[in-house]
Formats: sequence, structure tokens, C-alpha cells
Amino acid sequence: MDNITLMVFFTILPIILLLVFVYNNDKSKEPISLLLQMFFLGMISSILVIWFSDTLRMFFPFMSKKLADKNFIEVILYAFVGVALTEEFCKWLMVYFRGYNNQEFDEVYDIIVYAVFVSLGFAFIENIIYVFYGGTLRTAILRAISSIPGHASDAVFMGYYLSLAKQFHYKNKKDLEKKYILLSIFVPALLHGIYDYCLMSKVGILIIVFIAFIIVLYINAFNTLKKVSLENRKLILEHNFCKHCGYKVKSDFCPRCGERQG
Repeated sequence: MDNITLMVFFTILPIILLLVFVYNNDKSKEPISLLLQMFFLGMISSILVIWFSDTLRMFFPFMSKKLADKNFIEVILYAFVGVALTEEFCKWLMVYFRGYNNQEFDEVYDIIVYAVFVSLGFAFIENIIYVFYGGTLRTAILRAISSIPGHASDAVFMGYYLSLAKQFHYKNKKDLEKKYILLSIFVPALLHGIYDYCLMSKVGILIIVFIAFIIVLYINAFNTLKKVSLENRKLILEHNFCKHCGYKVKSDFCPRCGERQG
């Protein structure tokens, strides 16, 4: 195979394999049409990232500097805010507004599937840009074993915390729901920021830290995904509590106030 063919292979295959793996671990499969929407929204989120990044550069001109010209604090802010938080927030918006209140989100594992599909839709566009616009076969291979699994791992934690938030939503515990919604943004952004900073800092020892970090990240993401998959259950249990009045409900409507649930 020539280099172009190999570049396409390493750009696309890891994404397909991860999507299939996450999908196959879902005991009650989500509609393919919804998952394709999620993947497409992930692609759209890459455009949203460009807009957010341009806006940040307007308010914080140092973001436009070359990496070598940034000082220590500027590199940290760029890695954790300019890249990690911006990207994870844009992906989160798609997961939250299309997935969190979707009627298909009826099991705790579902939102992890949505988050991974959105994240890998984003990674697909990012990969094409990095690999085919000035990249090399080496770039494609390195991204296949680091960046793509990294995006998927961050998405697992995003979905995990959104799943917890939804469970507290049905228990009418709004404070805990808000807490885990915030964690669904903060934790992936923090993990993504550590990943980026280790690479951007150009400090030799941090390359060793980076390798150790991604190994731990992958293992924890895999274990979290498998745990939620194995323990998967319906979000609506025998008794839930009305989100409007707090009364116990067994159906889609509250017998006390009549409000629709979900």
C-alpha cells in the first residue's frame, strides 16, 4: 500500500473500531439514525470550535502567538482553556442538547454511546485536517494510538457524569443533577488539558508523564465503560419522583400535579 492509502487507513479505521466497540457494548441498541446524527453533530462541533477559538483570540491576543513564543502561564491557559475546554464544551453542547433530553435516553449506558459518537465525529474532522493538510503517515499513526482514543476516553467520562446527572434528575435532586452536569464538562476538559499540556510544554520529562497518563486514562475509560455496560439498567425505575412537585410516580404523568415526566 502507498502512503496515502495507509494514511486513510490509520485516519479512519481507529474511529470505526471504537464506534463499533462502544455500540456492541450497548445491550439495548440505540437507533442507527440517532447515532448517525450524533456523529454528524460531532463534525459540526469542530466548526463551532473554530468560532469559539476566534472569539477567545479577540479577548486574549496571546492565544494567537506561536507555541514557542508563549510563556509558562500562557501555555497552560492555551492548553486547558484555548484547546481542551473549548473543544470539550462544543462537543458537550451537542451531547446535552440532542442526547440528554432525548426520549431514547432511557438507560444509563445510552448517553455514553451518544458522547462517544459525537466525540469521534469531531475527531474524524480533526484527523483529516491534521493528517492530510501537512501531515505524514507518522502523524496518522501517532494520532491513531493517542488522539483518537483520547477523544473517546474523554467522551466516556462526559457520558458517565451525564448519566449520573440524569439519574438524580429522576430522583428530583436538582442540586446533584447540576453538580454532575458541571462535572461532565469539567472532568473531560481537565483530562484533555493534561494531555495537551504534556505535549505542548516541550519538557522532556512530561513525555514520560504523557505516556503514563494516556495508559491510565485508557484503562480507566475502558473499565468505566465496561462497568456501566454490565450494570446497565433503565433510568425510570418502579418509583420515580415528579420533577415538579416531588410526588412518587409510576408513569409518564404525575398523579398529583398532572405534569408530564421526562
